Amino acid sequence: MLDKKANLKGKVAALLGGGGGIGAACTIGLAENGVDVIVLDTDGDALEQTRAAVEAMGRRCVTFKGDVVSKQDVADFYDLAAREFDRLDIVVNVAGGVKQRDFLTSTEEEDEADIRRNFGYVIQSIRTAVKLIERHDRGGSIINFTTIEAYRGAAGFSVYAAAKSANANLGRALAVELATRNIRINEITPDNTPSNGNATALRPELIETFAKAPPEALAKAMAVQIPRGQPATPADLADTVVFLASDLSRSITGVHIHVDGGTSAAGGFLNWPGAGYCPAPLGEAFERMFLR
Repeated sequence: MLDKKANLKGKVAALLGGGGGIGAACTIGLAENGVDVIVLDTDGDALEQTRAAVEAMGRRCVTFKGDVVSKQDVADFYDLAAREFDRLDIVVNVAGGVKQRDFLTSTEEEDEADIRRNFGYVIQSIRTAVKLIERHDRGGSIINFTTIEAYRGAAGFSVYAAAKSANANLGRALAVELATRNIRINEITPDNTPSNGNATALRPELIETFAKAPPEALAKAMAVQIPRGQPATPADLADTVVFLASDLSRSITGVHIHVDGGTSAAGGFLNWPGAGYCPAPLGEAFERMFLR
C-alpha cells in the first residue's frame, strides 16, 4: 500500500553531492524505492561504490565526477542528465560544507567559496532542473539540505550559516513561485549527523580532542545536547528524502524539516548532568564545571 501511494518506481532523481556519506545514503534510499539516479560528487571512489550498490538493486545509476563550486561542472552534469534520461522527477541538493574559521580572519576567496558551495550552486541547480522536470507534465520534487546553523548565531561559521539561511529562504520563496507548475520544494535541516564533512569542519585542535575521546564520553556529550540522546543518522536523513520525494508528501511544499533528534526544538536548553534541562549549567553541573 505504501509503495503504491509513494509512487516512486520508475522515477529519476538527480543528486548533487550524492556520492558519499549522507549523500550516498540518500542515493541508495531512493534506489531502494525504485528510483533511477544520476549523481554528482567530487569523490570518484565514493561514486563508484554508490553506483555499484545502486546497480546491485537493479536500478540505473549514472555518475559524474565534479564539484558544485564549478558552474561548468553543474551545467555539464545537467547536460548529461538530459542526454541519459528522458525525464527528471526529483532533485536533491545535498552538497555543502565549511571549515570553522573566524570571520575577521577569513579571506574574500574563502567567503565566496562558502557562499557558492552552500547557496550559489543551489540557484543554478534549481533553475536548470526545472527546465528538465517540465519536459513532462508530471511535476517534481526538489529537496535542499540546509543546517541548524541557518537558524542560530553560529560563531565560527558565520558566512556558511548566512549562505544556508539564504538557501532556506530561497526554497520557501520558490515553493510559492513554482507551486502552479506542480513543482514542490522542501528543506531538510540536520544538526550533527555523523559524517566526514561534519567531522572535518571543526578547528584542528577540536578534531584532535574528539579523536582522542573514548566513545562513552562522546555518547555523554550527545546526551547533553540532543533531547533524543543520539544524533540522527544518514539513514534517518535518507528516509526523509524518500518521503519528500514521494507522493506521500504531495501537498507539502515550502517546509523545513528538522531531522536532528530535537535540538532545534530545545532551542539552547541542554540536559546538564545533575541539573536537567536549562540554558546554563546549574546545581551539580555548575559546581563540577566552575567550582571544582
